[in-house]
Formats: sequence, structure tokens, C-alpha cells
Amino acid sequence: MMFAIFFAFWRFMQIITLIPTMGMLSYFVNGFVQLNQLTPNYVLVLFIVSVLALAWAIYTLFSYHQSSANATFISLVDLLFVGAFIGAVWALRFIAGADCTSIRRGDPYDVSLGPFGSASLTNWDSSTDKSCAMLKASFAFGIMNCVFFFVTSVVACLHRDRSAASDRGTYYRETHHHRHGHRSSRAPSRHSSHSHRRVYV
Repeated sequence: MMFAIFFAFWRFMQIITLIPTMGMLSYFVNGFVQLNQLTPNYVLVLFIVSVLALAWAIYTLFSYHQSSANATFISLVDLLFVGAFIGAVWALRFIAGADCTSIRRGDPYDVSLGPFGSASLTNWDSSTDKSCAMLKASFAFGIMNCVFFFVTSVVACLHRDRSAASDRGTYYRETHHHRHGHRSSRAPSRHSSHSHRRVYV
């Protein structure tokens, strides 16, 4: 039960962060395709990893019974996605130090306060570079998914160990019960043969 709760929660977190990542990066891929230019590696790598990770997260979430039965395979694939996201984030690392928002001081203006005089105020203008902000958000979501997929990999690995221990305990109980039942089935036969034995004088 706890495996189902943790697994579903972190899968939802992965899906929630991967959908906007895929959408923002597809905007860049579409723009480069329309210009008939090659998409840069720092966009293409993270886009491909996000698409594959999103498909994997959705599949394993809605096929939970198969996922719980194949916990070892789920853990291994999630760990591979951790490495893929690390490589994709490393390719986009230059955007981490970029300043996507600039604030400029506008022209001052006076506001009349009636009998109390007037006040001089300053207008501040802010502008955000859309492309820079989208790449930076994709970079942040990539780092988050490194952590999310590592968590699901550990959860699946722990579930595998617990399932193996449970199977061993079930096998031991069934074997013990079978042996005990076999012994008890022998006892009446001996008793019955002894009770029907005739004595001649």
C-alpha cells in the first residue's frame, strides 16, 4: 500500500513537470524547423529525454499492477533516466547564469496631493526575455526530474526487496503447513489399523 502511494505521488510529480518542459522545448524545436535550421543539442537532448520520460511515467502509472510485479526493471529504467536528465541538464548549463528579466528606471512624474503639495514618483519598467525564461524553466524542471526519477528508482528497489522477503515467508509457511498436514494425515491411519487389530486366545 505504501509503495502504491509513494510511487503514484512521484509519478504525478514527474508528469506535472515534464508536460510543460516538453511543451516549451517543442516551441524551440518548431521554430528551428520552420527556419530550416538544425536544432541545437542543448534543446534537442532535453526535449527527447523529456518526451521519453513522460511516456514512461504515464505507462508505468496506469499499468501499476505490472509495475509492482516488475519493480527491478522499473528501478533500472528510472535510474537510466536519472543519468539522461543529468546529461541533458549539463548540456543546458549555460542558461543557469543568464539574467532573463531586466528592470529599467523610467521618467519621474509628479502627483498632486492638493493642499499638501505634490510628490515626485518614479516609474519602473520591467521586461522579460521569453526565450531565455522558457529555457531557464526547462533547465529547472530537468534538475527536478533528476531528483524525482532517483526517488522512484529507490522506491521501486525497496519494493522489490520487500516483495522478495514476503515471497520467501509465504513459501516457508506453505511448506511448513504442507509438512504438518502430511504428518497429521498419517496418524489416523496408524490409529485405525491398531484399533481394528484382532486378538485370538
